Amino acid sequence: MATVPSLAATVHQRVSDALSAALPEAASADPLLRRSDRADFQANGMLALAKKLKGNPRELAAKVTEALPVDEENAVIAHIEVSGPGFLNITVADAAIMANLRARRQDERLGVPYKDNPGTTVIDYSQPNVAKEMHVGHLRSTVIGDAVVHLLEHRGEKVIRRHHIGDWGTNFGMLIQYLIEHPHELDHESDTAGAKDAGEAAMARLNRLYKSSRALFDSDEDFKSRARDRVPALQSGDPETLALWHKIVDESKTYFQGVYDELDVEIRDPDIVGESAYNDDLQQVVKDLEESGVAVRSEGALCVFFEDVKGPDGTPTPLIVQKSNGGFGYAATDLAAIRNRIGELKADTLLYVVDARQSLHFRMVFETARRAGWLPEGAARQLPFGTVLGKDGKPFKTREGETVRLVDLLDEAVERAASVVREKAASGGEGELTEEEVQRRAQQVGIGAVKYADLSNSMTRDYVFDLDRMVSLQGDTSVYLQYAYARVRSIFRKAGELRPVAHPELELAPAERALALHLDAFADTLVTAADEYEPHKVTAYLYELATLYSRFFENCPVLKADTKEQSENRLFLCDLTAEVLHQGLALLGIRTPERL
Repeated sequence: MATVPSLAATVHQRVSDALSAALPEAASADPLLRRSDRADFQANGMLALAKKLKGNPRELAAKVTEALPVDEENAVIAHIEVSGPGFLNITVADAAIMANLRARRQDERLGVPYKDNPGTTVIDYSQPNVAKEMHVGHLRSTVIGDAVVHLLEHRGEKVIRRHHIGDWGTNFGMLIQYLIEHPHELDHESDTAGAKDAGEAAMARLNRLYKSSRALFDSDEDFKSRARDRVPALQSGDPETLALWHKIVDESKTYFQGVYDELDVEIRDPDIVGESAYNDDLQQVVKDLEESGVAVRSEGALCVFFEDVKGPDGTPTPLIVQKSNGGFGYAATDLAAIRNRIGELKADTLLYVVDARQSLHFRMVFETARRAGWLPEGAARQLPFGTVLGKDGKPFKTREGETVRLVDLLDEAVERAASVVREKAASGGEGELTEEEVQRRAQQVGIGAVKYADLSNSMTRDYVFDLDRMVSLQGDTSVYLQYAYARVRSIFRKAGELRPVAHPELELAPAERALALHLDAFADTLVTAADEYEPHKVTAYLYELATLYSRFFENCPVLKADTKEQSENRLFLCDLTAEVLHQGLALLGIRTPERL
C-alpha cells in the first residue's frame, strides 16, 4: 500500500506552499509546524522569517493565510487564524482526521513508510564474556540493541547483528589446562541437578571450572607455568586445545541462550562472532598500520597518537594496537572487526551499543580506521549508554557489593509482576486465572517492565533500577501500557456484533480528536526514532497514547454511545489504539497480553 502521509506532514507541505506563493524569496523557509494546545497545529516560522526579511510577522502570516486554500469539498484545513506576534493557529477537519486514520488501518504497517534507499547496518550489542555470568551491565546493551534492530528492520534496512563476545585471551590458557588435567570437570551434574534450565546448569559447571582453575593457578607455580604455555597453543590452533576451547564456548552459549530466552530477545548462533574470529587478521592489521605510518612504535608497542588525547600529566595517551610483548589488545580486534564489517559484509553503517565509559576508546578506534582508509567518514557510530543505578544513586550492586546477576534481577521482576497479575485478576471480573496463566502473564509483564524502564530513558542517561516503580500500574511503565491494551481488548469481547468502522462525517468530541491526532503521528514517530537510533521516542509516544486513550475512555462512551455510527467510530479508534500499542511495544521487544 502507498505511504499514508500524516496530517502534520500534509499541513506542513500546504503551509510551505502558501509561504512560497506569498513570498517567493522565502521558498526554502521552514514554517516550524508543531502540535499546539490552542489549535491542532501552530506554525511559528513567520517570526524568524520576518526578522530575516525585516518585515512585519503578522502581515506575513496574514499573506500566508490568504494563500492557504480551505477546500470545503475535501477539506484538510478547516480553520486558520493569526495570533500573537505572528503565529498561525491551524485546525484540521474532523473528516480529514478520520479519513487519514481509515487509510492507516487498511495498511498492515499502519502507514509507516519504508526507508528510501535502505542500506546495510551492522550493529554490535550485548557482548557477554565466555565462562562469565551476565550481569546488570549487560542489560542495557542487549535491550537497547534489540530495540534498535527492530526499528531499523521495520524501516526496511538490512541489519546484520554482531555479538562480539569475549572468547579469547590469557584466561583461556588457565581454563583449558585445568580441563586437560581434570577432563571431566564440565561433565559433573551433581551440583546442577536443581538448576531450572540448561543455561543455569551450564553456568554452574562453568563457575565450578573457573573457581577450581583459578585456585590452582594462584597456588601452584608449576600449573601457572603450564597454563601460560597453553595460550600460544590456543593461538596457533593446536587441535586438543581448540577442542577444549570449543567445549567452554559451547557451554557459555548454552548459558547465554538461557538468559536471552528469559529476556525474550532473539540471539542467533551465526550472529555470535567473538574476538577469536579475527585472530588470524591481527598480524595483517598491525602490518598495514605500521607500513602506512598510521601507527608507530613507542617503547616497543605499536601505537596510534592523537593530538587531543592526553593524560593527566599532559603527555599523549595512545591507542595501543600491539603490546611490547607482541600481544594484542582490544584495539587490534576492534580494528579487524571494522575491516571485516566494511570490507566483507559491505556495511554502510556500523553501530556499537557500548557503555558510555568506553567512548574514548571507540573514538580512537574509529579515527584510526578512518586514517587507515578502512572506514568511510561518519560510517561508524557508538550508541553510548549510561549506568544502571540502585535506589541509593550508586552503580547497582548487591548488599555485599557484588555485581548483580542478570538472571536474579529478571527472576525478581517476574516474581513481582506475578503479584500484580494476581491482584488485577482478582479485581478484574474476568474469571480466576490458573497458575500457568499467572506465570505466563507475569513473564510478559515482568520482562516488559525491565525493558521499558531501560528504553524509556534517553540511553545516555543513568537510571535507577526500581522494581516497585517498574511494575506499577500507575505512571510511565510498560504495565500501564499493557493494561491499556488489555482494556481495549476487553471492550471487543463485550461488543457483540458491533464492528469498528470509521465515519468521517461525524463530529469528533475533544477527547476523540486528541486521541485521533496522536494516532496519526505514529508513523512519523517511528521514522524519527529509527533514523536517530532513539527508542525512548517510541516509549514517550506510547505513554502519551495510553494517557489520551484513558481520557477518551472516561469521556466518550463506546458501546453505549448515542448512535450506532458513533459507537462504530469510537470502536474504530479503540481498534487502532490497540494495534498501535501492539506494534509499538513489539518493536521494543515487549509483549501485549490480551487480558491483564
